[in-house]
Amino acid sequence: MKQSLAHANRMLKLFGFFKVPLIWYCRPKILVLNEERVQIRIPLKRRNKNHLNSMYFGVLAVGADVAGGFMAMSKSESRGKKISLAFKSVSAEFLKRPEADVVFTCDDGKLIDEMLDQTMASGERINQPVRITATCPSLHGDEPMAVFDLTLSVKAIS
Repeated sequence: MKQSLAHANRMLKLFGFFKVPLIWYCRPKILVLNEERVQIRIPLKRRNKNHLNSMYFGVLAVGADVAGGFMAMSKSESRGKKISLAFKSVSAEFLKRPEADVVFTCDDGKLIDEMLDQTMASGERINQPVRITATCPSLHGDEPMAVFDLTLSVKAIS
């Protein structure tokens, strides 16, 4: 993908501020953005903690949403095409309390490329589940704190 991390983070901040303020409020930062993987970090701050001093599950959902959706938006932008993107369903398994900054990782770049190819060719809405894993690297390394399965739905806009 063509865009630099600095550009991608600017676009994410602007999108959050103007379109989905809750994203802006949670302050996600893109750490990795390439053809295969996106990694987003949301810092654990007072504003997104629950009463147990771990990350509130709504903020975890925001992180999964951004990790699953930003790659699709970025890939369609790099192709010069516009898409309509939504999530049709969410399934999550919460395994441990995330008590530090959380990194959300989506490794479904090839699947998203296939979805974009299909919708560009057919003009139909394409739905596929993408997997996002949430980890707390500073406390638990690569051990998952939560695993999200989001059904990504994309449609080419002509």
